[in-house]
Amino acid sequence: MIPQQVFVFDADWSPLFANRRELEYTGLTLHEAQSKDAVARIFHPEDLKRLEAARELARSDGVPFEMEARIRGRDGVYRWFLIRDNPLCDEQGRVLRWYGTRTDIEDRKRAEERVRHSEAELREIIDIIPQQVFVFDANWNPLFANRRELEYSGLTPQEAQSKDAVARMVHPDDLKKLQAARDRARSDGAPNETEARVRGKDGVYRWFLIRDNPLRDEQGHVLRWYGTRTDIEDRKRAEKEHERLRQLELDLAHMNRVSMLGELAASLSHELKQPISAAITNANTSLRWMKREPPNVEQAREAAMRVVKDGTRAVEIIDRLRSFYRKGAPPERELVDVNEVLGEMLDLLRTEANRYSIAMRTELPVQLAKATADRVQLQQVLLNLMLNGIEAMRDSGGELTVRAQLGGDGQLMISVSDTGVGLPAENPDQIFTAFFSTKPQGSGMGLTISRSIVEAHGGRLWATANPVQGATFHFTLPTANEAHA
Repeated sequence: MIPQQVFVFDADWSPLFANRRELEYTGLTLHEAQSKDAVARIFHPEDLKRLEAARELARSDGVPFEMEARIRGRDGVYRWFLIRDNPLCDEQGRVLRWYGTRTDIEDRKRAEERVRHSEAELREIIDIIPQQVFVFDANWNPLFANRRELEYSGLTPQEAQSKDAVARMVHPDDLKKLQAARDRARSDGAPNETEARVRGKDGVYRWFLIRDNPLRDEQGHVLRWYGTRTDIEDRKRAEKEHERLRQLELDLAHMNRVSMLGELAASLSHELKQPISAAITNANTSLRWMKREPPNVEQAREAAMRVVKDGTRAVEIIDRLRSFYRKGAPPERELVDVNEVLGEMLDLLRTEANRYSIAMRTELPVQLAKATADRVQLQQVLLNLMLNGIEAMRDSGGELTVRAQLGGDGQLMISVSDTGVGLPAENPDQIFTAFFSTKPQGSGMGLTISRSIVEAHGGRLWATANPVQGATFHFTLPTANEAHA
C-alpha cells in the first residue's frame, strides 16, 4: 500500500519480488517481473547502461546508490523515476539482498526541463540583444558576461569573471572615473551611468555608454548589479565632427568679416580721416586762442570740446571695426534694439554708398520690438546684405532701402532692397550655396554664413526679385518675447 514501487533483488541483482504498484505500472506479471530480462524490458535503453554500471559498482563495494532513469509503463510511455537501492548485509558485511524503491518524478523533471528551457531561452535573448550585458555581485565582483561582451573583448568566460577583468578592458584615463562612479553607487545603491572607452579584442578602444542597475532584496540591500554597455563610438565621432565643423564655420565667418573689411578699407580710412583732421584743426585753433594776449579762454574751451567730440566719433568708428574683426569671442545673445543696429550699419556704409552715388533710406517703425540675438552676428548679416546691395549698384548707382516691421507671425522681418542687377535668372536660390558668387572677387561664403547665422537664431533668410529692378533680401528673427517663450 505504500505510494512507491518496491522491488527486491538477490545479491547478484536477480529480481525476486515486485509490489503491486510496480506490477500495475509496468503491466508485468509477478512471474515476468522475476525474470532475468525484466529490468531490460522496462528501462529506457539510454538509461539501462547507466543503471547496470551503477549496480555493478554497488555490488563490488556494497553501498547504497541512487539514480534517475526512465521506465516504460503498461501504456508504452516512459516516465522519470528516482531509483534508490539499499543493501541488506549479514554479520560479515556480505550483501544478502537489495531492497529498492522507484519514486515517480516525471512532473519534477518536466518542471526542471521547463526551467532549463526558460534559462536557455533567456540566455539566448541576453546573448543576441545588441548590447554587451554583464552581472556583478554587490561588491562589483564580475559574475557573468554575455556572448556579445565576450566576442567584443576577446575574453573567455573565466577571464571575464576575474577580479581584473574591468581594469584589463577600460581605458586607463576612464577607469578611475568608472570606479569612482561605482563606489558612489555602492554606497547609495543608486543606478549608475558613465561613458568610457573599452578595448576590443583587436586592441582598439571604442566609446561605450555604461549603465548599471541594482537588484535589491526586500530590505533594500543590493544583491546584484546588472549592467549594459552600448557602443556610442559613432555618436562621439559625430559630436567631434560637429564641433570641428562648428569651429570651421566660425573661422569662415571671421574670414568673411575680414574680407568685407578689406572691401571697406578705403572708404573707412576716409571716414576716420575726417574726425582726426577735424580734431587736429580744432586743437590748433585752441592753441591759437590760448596764445592771444590776453588768452581767449572761452573760445579755446569751445575748440577743445570740438576736439573731444571729433575724437569720440573716431573711437566709435574704430570700435565698430574691432567688433567685426574680433575672433574667438563666443556668441553672446542679448536684448538687441534692431533699429539701433540698423542705424550703426547705415553710418558705417554711408561713405561707401556715397562713393558710388547710391542713396540710402530706411522705413523703420519708431516702436519696433527688440530681438534676442548676438549683436556682432546680426551686424555681420546686415553688413553682408547691405554690401551686396551696394555692389549690385556699383556701376549704375541707385537706391538701397532698409525696412523693418513686425510680421503677422509675431517675428521681426528685416528687408534690404536694391535697384541693381537682380537675381540669377535660373535657380536664384543657388546664391545661398557655399562658394557660389556672382562677384569676380567674391568668396561665395557671405550669404551661406548669413543664412546659417539667421537659422541659428530661429529665423530664416531668403531673396525675392523686385517687380521692376533689383532684388530684396529678407530675414526674420524671433522677438524677445518669442525667444524667451
